[in-house]
Amino acid sequence: MSTVAKTKKDVVTEFRTAGILEAARKVFAEKGFSDATVDDIANAAGVAKGTVYLYYRSKREIYLAALKFGIQQMYSALDEELKRQSTTEGKLRALIAVKLAYFDENRDFFKIYYSEIGNWCIHPGAIDSEFKTFYLEQSKIIESILKDGVRKKVLRTGRMEQAAFAISDIIRGVVTQRVLGWTKTKIAQDVDFIFDLIWKGIAAG
Repeated sequence: MSTVAKTKKDVVTEFRTAGILEAARKVFAEKGFSDATVDDIANAAGVAKGTVYLYYRSKREIYLAALKFGIQQMYSALDEELKRQSTTEGKLRALIAVKLAYFDENRDFFKIYYSEIGNWCIHPGAIDSEFKTFYLEQSKIIESILKDGVRKKVLRTGRMEQAAFAISDIIRGVVTQRVLGWTKTKIAQDVDFIFDLIWKGIAAG
């Protein structure tokens, strides 16, 4: 199978944009979208403001790119872990563990990620279609795990689409507690708690 070799320009672009987006994530998490400036992002990334504008046309474009960059990182980690699992239990537990660990290690991303989702209810017309697709894809991953569990007869038949969204909400609630410092439990303990709560509700009798 042939692959396209990256040019030096491609490598430099990826390196610079990754640095800009990592910096943007931290700036947006600290200051919020309204108060953050492109100057702040450039300073945090250690580049000139003009360099930022070489890759992004506006602050909003940087914001959305930072969100998508973070989601793709999380997807990559999740995909690798799910491939290691063969059972419904293993996949569901792995999904919970990966999401908790990623958000715990990238709390700045969690803040802007759920801030954007929260804005959907207030400004539904401003939803970025690509980001919405990324968000919905997470529920589709959960739904596919649940449907596979039904086929294997380890889970009860039910409204799996709604169950997938509910599971996402449970995970988000626990992550919120961790980010706000309301809980001091270890990630493994929270993974067990979430898994047991979900499994007892949907497992076959």
